[in-house]
Amino acid sequence: MSYCVNCGVELHPTAKKCPLCNTPVYNPNEIYEMVKETTPFPEEKGAVEQVKRKDVAILVSAIMLATSVCCGILNRFVFSAKPWAVIVIGVCICLWVLLIPVILVPKQPVYVSILLDGIAVGGYLYMLTFLTGNNRWFLGLGCPIVVWITLIVEVWAVCLNTLPRMMLLKALYFVTAVALVCAGVEAIIDWYLAEAVSLDWSAIILTVCTILDIALVTLLCTRRLRNEVRRRLHF
Repeated sequence: MSYCVNCGVELHPTAKKCPLCNTPVYNPNEIYEMVKETTPFPEEKGAVEQVKRKDVAILVSAIMLATSVCCGILNRFVFSAKPWAVIVIGVCICLWVLLIPVILVPKQPVYVSILLDGIAVGGYLYMLTFLTGNNRWFLGLGCPIVVWITLIVEVWAVCLNTLPRMMLLKALYFVTAVALVCAGVEAIIDWYLAEAVSLDWSAIILTVCTILDIALVTLLCTRRLRNEVRRRLHF
């Protein structure tokens, strides 16, 4: 039973307006449906198209290429005193080699990534020879250091992926790799400068790393100590 909101007379269920004062009669449910149908907010959720890896690779490549070309033009026609553009171009090449394989092939073997990074760094150092005017330092110093570090990192990656992956073993591999890198770098530098190898600063690092290696090997060989370290460090 309903009544007119204006004069209070009783209304018939099918009445569209009051028979006494002609006030329109509205069903509250119908008003709710009208408001719901005219709501200004969309009810369907929209979906943004996912960006493809290929598109990201194209964008990165375009940025690197544009940077290299612009710097090359500036170096050629404006600031032409020295070939400084090779520094920027080399950095762009290194970043491209570092980023593009990761974007396009996210599951690429780590050995391939390390090798490509080493080649990119070596190529960058070779480009710097155009700035310095000679390549003696590159052949005797830069290239051997890059090859040595790349080789040690490759071996370290092999150990991490093929040997047991205990936290203590990972620490042992890392400390050993640091010692070998430092010793090799100083040996290459000494041979380039004086054609004789005499370890100096790397001997201190070798001593510290050797002590750490002995401690780690002792922990690995002693079960009770190993379990206590795992319990203390929560791994």
